[in-house]
Amino acid sequence: MTETRQTATRRFARRRFGPLGTLRLHRAALGADLLRAPLNVVLAPLYLVVRLLALGLSALGLKRAGRWLAARRMMLETSVAARVKTDVLTMIEGLGPARPAAPAAAVELAVRDYAEVRNAVAEITTTLIVLCAGLLVFHAATPGVLSLAAPVAEMRTQAYLIDNFPLGQWAGGLWYGVFPARPSGLEVLLTGVVLALSASLVTTFAGLIADPLQVLTGTHRRRLMRLLDRLDRAGEGGLAREHVAARMGDLSDMALSLWRSLKG
Repeated sequence: MTETRQTATRRFARRRFGPLGTLRLHRAALGADLLRAPLNVVLAPLYLVVRLLALGLSALGLKRAGRWLAARRMMLETSVAARVKTDVLTMIEGLGPARPAAPAAAVELAVRDYAEVRNAVAEITTTLIVLCAGLLVFHAATPGVLSLAAPVAEMRTQAYLIDNFPLGQWAGGLWYGVFPARPSGLEVLLTGVVLALSASLVTTFAGLIADPLQVLTGTHRRRLMRLLDRLDRAGEGGLAREHVAARMGDLSDMALSLWRSLKG
């Protein structure tokens, strides 16, 4: 049975999440997903809190309440996630005798969790892209749009003032090289909003990079095998480390932004 599952999950991961497969998958994102993505980024911390509460209730012996809370949908289902769910359910059905003997409701919940983990990986990918952009452009750690907003606003303000300096750009470059321009709080806020919208768009299509890499490293296959093992045990799903990692990126972004604000 294990060999059958290994073969099926390997083939599925290569077909669905390989370079061509993920490109076809992300065609579904060209539509309402572009509106759902920013909302899901906002709702993601709430999802983490609810899952932690569900785990806490289960640990206290209130398993029924924990299961009810874990089943609540805190995020909007994207077209891409719905497509992934459908394909994973089809793969499970196609396992035949190797299929987990779990109730349909348990399978549905587990597969939904699997799709949400994939969304968390997309957020992690976006965080890494933003971090690399900050290191390359500003030579500073920027694990999110909060810490990136101020340096981008400063760069825009500096460039605008230099271009419009009364004595010309050359003199403006000298002047603002000695007396750097400081953007207003409103300019930083508006820059942050634009960056957040851009980051949500990047997150929507981050799978184009993350999916093939996870196929190459075997991560998708192992995640699918964990899904099947969970259904075999008929156990409740814990909090996936990908969700924790995504939220740790948010927390480090807020902490770094606060630190830089306090330093002035």
